[in-house]
Amino acid sequence: MLDKVRNVIVVLSGKGGVGKSTVSTQLALALRATGYKVGLLDIDLCGPSVPHLLGLEGRDIYQCDDGWVPIYTDESKTLAVMSIGFLLKNRNDPVIWRGPKKTMMIKQFLTDVKWEDLDYLIIDTPPGTSDEHITVMECLREVPCNGAIIVTTPQGVALDDVRKELTFCKKTGIKVLGIVENMSGFVCPHCNDCTNIFSSLGGTELAQLAQVPLLGTLPIDPRVGVLAGSTASVLNELADSSTAQVLRSIVQHLDGLTAVPTSA
Repeated sequence: MLDKVRNVIVVLSGKGGVGKSTVSTQLALALRATGYKVGLLDIDLCGPSVPHLLGLEGRDIYQCDDGWVPIYTDESKTLAVMSIGFLLKNRNDPVIWRGPKKTMMIKQFLTDVKWEDLDYLIIDTPPGTSDEHITVMECLREVPCNGAIIVTTPQGVALDDVRKELTFCKKTGIKVLGIVENMSGFVCPHCNDCTNIFSSLGGTELAQLAQVPLLGTLPIDPRVGVLAGSTASVLNELADSSTAQVLRSIVQHLDGLTAVPTSA
């Protein structure tokens, strides 16, 4: 039930372990901090980490006559979250499902969640170009989807896999809004200097190759890691950090593609 959702953003990555869920979560929190009403849908069936990242583990979801009711992070109801992780009794429990059952669950999460009025729905997808992605795109064909943000890291192996993701987007008709290079250097918590512990400029070169915007480069910042397990936004807690600057830039980029907040 996406009829009350104004903008849908899909977050993709060609490779696991690039921090896609962290980017999805912090983007959702940044949008909320900017004044938008936001939904975060975690359909990474094999690694649903959003409940942990937001400190929502152990919360129960239930169904009403209109479908699944998402978890709201506070009484303001400005951030709604739905994840397969809420259906697991223990975060260490694996999701051992064959393709058809995975497809059925993804369709349910995309069509049977009772979202209220939302300015943005951020969809955190599994890594790669598997059946899960095809199912997502099939379900979104009848819904105005703004496009995809692709997350990569600077290493060559990750960039090779993300090139496949770009090809997947082209073949399935998904508009690529831009690329985010995550783990781009390490920020010292003492002096705030950033050191490139991996290679650099990989995201820039990939964006030029694909002729899409480079939305920003996010460093490894231990201070951001401390925020895991809460609904605190980098924009509020670390307003002067480079991570906050990049997230503000991404929000501004999305503002140019969308309308004014429903909460305005």
